[in-house]
Amino acid sequence: MKVESSVIQNKYLRVQTLNYGASLFEVYHKKKKINLILNLGLKKYYRFKHPSVGSTCGRYAGRILNSKFKIGKKKFNLNSNEGKNILHGGKVGFSSLPWKKLNHSKNKIVYQLLSKDSDQGFPGDLFVNCIYQLRNNFLIIKYEYKSNKSTHVNLTNHSYWNLEKNKKNMIFNHELKINSYKYLQINKNLIPTGRLKNVKKTIYDFLHFENIGRKLNYFKNKKLNIKFKGFDNTFVVKKNNRNFVATLKNNKSKIQVDFFSNLPGVQLYSAQNLNYKKKLFPYQGICLETQYFPDAPNKKNFPITLIKPNKRYKCFTKIKIN
Repeated sequence: MKVESSVIQNKYLRVQTLNYGASLFEVYHKKKKINLILNLGLKKYYRFKHPSVGSTCGRYAGRILNSKFKIGKKKFNLNSNEGKNILHGGKVGFSSLPWKKLNHSKNKIVYQLLSKDSDQGFPGDLFVNCIYQLRNNFLIIKYEYKSNKSTHVNLTNHSYWNLEKNKKNMIFNHELKINSYKYLQINKNLIPTGRLKNVKKTIYDFLHFENIGRKLNYFKNKKLNIKFKGFDNTFVVKKNNRNFVATLKNNKSKIQVDFFSNLPGVQLYSAQNLNYKKKLFPYQGICLETQYFPDAPNKKNFPITLIKPNKRYKCFTKIKIN
């Protein structure tokens, strides 16, 4: 199946999407004349394996320990793709599949995917709708999903944001604020231990605007495992009436992006392992993935990702672009 692009736009934004991975290819700020996310360059590349650039990750975004979980007394073995663990849904996750375009208007596009029972080891026929919509200077991403069996689902958009015109400038002069007092402790394989840690007086404190370059210098100055040369951490979003999650801004381009969501966590990934065809490089973008927690199927104290048969579920992320 060939890669097809679609455009939605208004006077503030032009957003280009692709059917493969239900991906964001471009989020173009019309006034500033800047595309705010990274892409693979050529659209045909989205048919092949890539680091989920702008794509929808599923069935389960993030990692699941030892690629297995239990529902009731039944064990499910999943399609591991990161050592013994599974990341972003397995070897053939949602980000690499062609989605069906259900409908398309000037400011809204709907993609749908059917993930069959036992796809990558997950139970149930799962229908997922991915909806992109523009409302003034907001880009709204919604997921609606339903399965005919109990199963675990965690969906996120995996865009790499860079608010400068010249994307080779990396993200070092961006500033970030996250509405979070706690983050998930992880082991050497980036799997949550189940413990929540306080951000105060740690490198994970983003309660006020922090320069990302200064934060990343901490990792450069430490003799750390390659996986820890930056952030790949889940932050627990503090509940609030506005559903506010985080703000990313760049003082050079004077662009600010605010994230709002009804999901309980946000994964901060500083792209330290990004590398694609000599086009994309480490630290060239930053991911703020609104989602449930990694390994929630195996952690009873985490927000529940188990969905009941034939019940419709919804989640949203609203991105305000100033």
